[in-house]
Amino acid sequence: MSEGEGRQRRFGRLTDEADQGLLTYGSYLKIPELLSLQHLKSEPPVHDELLFIVVHQAYELWFKQLLFELEAARHAMVADRPERARHLLARVRAIERVLIEHIEVLKTMTPQDFLEFRAVLTPASGFQSAQFREIEFVSGLKDERFLDDLAPGSDERARLVRRLEAPTVWDGFVSLMRTHGYPMPDDDAPARAASLVEMARARGEVFAVSEGLVDHDEALAQWRYLHVLMVEREIGAKRGTGGSSGVSYLRSTLDKRCFPELWGLRSGL
Repeated sequence: MSEGEGRQRRFGRLTDEADQGLLTYGSYLKIPELLSLQHLKSEPPVHDELLFIVVHQAYELWFKQLLFELEAARHAMVADRPERARHLLARVRAIERVLIEHIEVLKTMTPQDFLEFRAVLTPASGFQSAQFREIEFVSGLKDERFLDDLAPGSDERARLVRRLEAPTVWDGFVSLMRTHGYPMPDDDAPARAASLVEMARARGEVFAVSEGLVDHDEALAQWRYLHVLMVEREIGAKRGTGGSSGVSYLRSTLDKRCFPELWGLRSGL
């Protein structure tokens, strides 16, 4: 048997299968379509613009997966499946580690490299990432002012409006707490705090889920902090391409917490 024939047997006659319309790796994952989506705006093309596009497209793909997993974790909590929720939140944390590492890739771009194509990005801005705002909203950080960053009538804005009205991951956790006998009255913060401390002292499966939520919250905080440093390293005190104040605005977001009551329970232990 020739080397070529052996290759055809091992890899399923790649050329023939593609010609016959059978499923291949490339057709299943839409690789040709995926690789056609990186369109540089700089003219002549600037080397690092491709890196910038690929990293941010990868972010959006991971954001899609994060939303899928966070929704599933919320459903698992409502259905009283704490082990399933804990597993899904562990996956969320693993994905967020990858997102943090993406920042290291972007940091290989010098300020001079970025300035070669930064002007062509105006008025586009990371503020317009609807999926990142969806992640914040489903995690409990709902702020309708972010709707102003998206075009009226757009699908992205409509998705964010739906997120404003939809239950959050925290709502799912409150449901899980109540199912396991821990009162969580809407209008009594001290009673909720006492229930959370009792739950933490029990160290059961509900506590494991709560720690998964804190892991998610911590990862978002880590990403924000490293993102601020990366942006400051690239543009200093310049305004953002979308018109924001840039680094000064980003620094104002560093104290955001999705689950402040879970952080607060530590003081009661």
